[in-house]
Amino acid sequence: MANATGILSATTAGMATPDVARRTWPRWLALGVAMIAVAVLAVAWEPAGARLLLGTLGLFLAVRGVLLLRGAGALEGELSGRARSLGAVAVVAGIAGLGVAVASAALSATVLLIGVPVALLAASAGLLARGGTARRGGQALLVWSVLVTALLVVTGLAQDWNRAADLATVVAALGVAVLGLPLLIGAANLRTIAATPAPAPVRSGCGGCACGAGGCGS
Repeated sequence: MANATGILSATTAGMATPDVARRTWPRWLALGVAMIAVAVLAVAWEPAGARLLLGTLGLFLAVRGVLLLRGAGALEGELSGRARSLGAVAVVAGIAGLGVAVASAALSATVLLIGVPVALLAASAGLLARGGTARRGGQALLVWSVLVTALLVVTGLAQDWNRAADLATVVAALGVAVLGLPLLIGAANLRTIAATPAPAPVRSGCGGCACGAGGCGS
């Protein structure tokens, strides 16, 4: 959430100016705390956990989609078209998620039961398409995705699919909490940058350094 995890790295945060950091770190902190709180509440409040997670995700996607659509006008060419497409998809998916969460707890659990393995496998494929550290992370996530998918299927066949849906809700909550941690780390890094004192302004004209040696002309 909050874009890709790449924007939350210490390197990216280190590229921010103090002014940008002052505006950004409270938002990242609030979002990270909110994500972890939603994850904990979803696990603790079992009857409504799936609805809470799906509704929260739907709200985030809808808001993010609106922001993408509004910002598409400032872009040019292919980037503008891509932003509009992604924004429209995010708005539609977000509204659909909110609708399902409001309508039915059982349907929300079913959506998570299907959506969690699909999301994990899709994220794994996206990371594997990159190189370096991202590819290694994708390999680890792929193993985790296969194990989670197998566990959900075995639980559904051996016990019942309601139990498998509850397990998928727990996995989804864990994923939300894990995604919230980089936000907290990024907020801490940005807060450090925001506290950096501004450089002293460069004064034009004589600063007095040459006067003791006979004046600027020397």
